[in-house]
Amino acid sequence: MSINKSLRQRVAEQARYRCGYCQLLELISGIPLTLEHIIPKAKNGSDDEENLWLSCRLCNESKGTLTESIDPDSRNLVTLFNPRTQHWGDHFSWSENGLYVVGQTAIGRATVVALELNHAFRVCSRAIWVEVGKHPPED
Repeated sequence: MSINKSLRQRVAEQARYRCGYCQLLELISGIPLTLEHIIPKAKNGSDDEENLWLSCRLCNESKGTLTESIDPDSRNLVTLFNPRTQHWGDHFSWSENGLYVVGQTAIGRATVVALELNHAFRVCSRAIWVEVGKHPPED
């Protein structure tokens, strides 16, 4: 299956025009978000809709071909968060000031670290968005 405009549109609508990992809104990013392969093509992932989700460039590049990572608390290897089948709020929350993604589960913690969801660049950007009332996104 090829990824055409209508498929991209369907996935973007399902994702509510947000990155599945850091929740960055496409409108705020200033550039279109990408279609992310949850199971990377390098690991035999398909272009089927069920394997695609919206992702910002930073999350997509950080994830690369990863499908699992180490939970920093338990030191166990766990699968990364799957934005298509798992609910963001079950695994993550926002810090009180809205600047940091907080992993609430082993999956959440491993994903925060693996995708560098609290990289200084992201936190600085979030501070600006918080100041103008555009972050964190409302569910």
